[in-house]
Amino acid sequence: MKISRRDFLKWSAATAVALNLDLDMGKVNTVLAAETDPPVIWLNGAGCSGCTISTLNVTNPATIDNVLLNKISLKYGTTLMTSSGDLAMQTLDQAANTYKGQFILVVEGAVPTGASGNYCVIGEQNGTPLTMQQALLKYGPMAKYVVAAGTCAAFGGVSATSPNSTSCQSVKTVLSGQTTNPVINLAGCPVHPTVMVQTLLDLILTGMPTLDTYNRPTKYFGATVHSTCPRRSAGDASQPGVYGCYEEIGCKGPGCDNVCSTMKWNNGQSWCVLSDYPCIGCANPTFPTNPLLGSGD
Repeated sequence: MKISRRDFLKWSAATAVALNLDLDMGKVNTVLAAETDPPVIWLNGAGCSGCTISTLNVTNPATIDNVLLNKISLKYGTTLMTSSGDLAMQTLDQAANTYKGQFILVVEGAVPTGASGNYCVIGEQNGTPLTMQQALLKYGPMAKYVVAAGTCAAFGGVSATSPNSTSCQSVKTVLSGQTTNPVINLAGCPVHPTVMVQTLLDLILTGMPTLDTYNRPTKYFGATVHSTCPRRSAGDASQPGVYGCYEEIGCKGPGCDNVCSTMKWNNGQSWCVLSDYPCIGCANPTFPTNPLLGSGD
């Protein structure tokens, strides 16, 4: 039997009342209210699912359980949903059509376009394979906002690195001319969890953010890693593993806009330079084409 989150919560509340159990109705109402928010559909293309894992580790502005229960109505996301096969694909199509023009489409991973897109098939609809390329072209124009999660989705990233035998392309390239709003690129390998979740909340609460020339929100991509690095004024290090500034040994921080040095990772515990390794510029459009010790971006 298929049951919606709203129906399940109503059933749980009724059962609790019948059994005379304590129940925080304020929290229940908050969860139910989330059902009315603009929903999120999350598609996975050519990638490692690292951006999904990063998002699951979010602690600011809330933990992932709080986000999914109280903040964001996730209608489709293969990593988190329990349904699979035909039921999952029906859920995807039903959600997109029910909330046409309202939902937020999140795309993780680059989009293979070689061999008519058949290098990446996400399921079947009406007995016909649905490629990631077809899914993006179908659901992208139906969405209110399209978010490219991670550098692979935003710029091609690792998935599109030469020789790129599957002809991977960025979300923006595939959707060129197909959508009203610009694709919002949340670069990073992976995307920072706070940047991912807070951007979704911003879209729900305030709408389209201000973007830079690479379609990244200036709220998170307005300063280079080097400009906010606590080791900027430290002496030059001669090699990784030694305390100091790594600019002279190929650190990409001076040319990479990201929040690593300010927000850090793993609940604010660390980041690349704090772990004594140079920034590799993973939020750059050129990543990972330029090697760490090669020429500047």
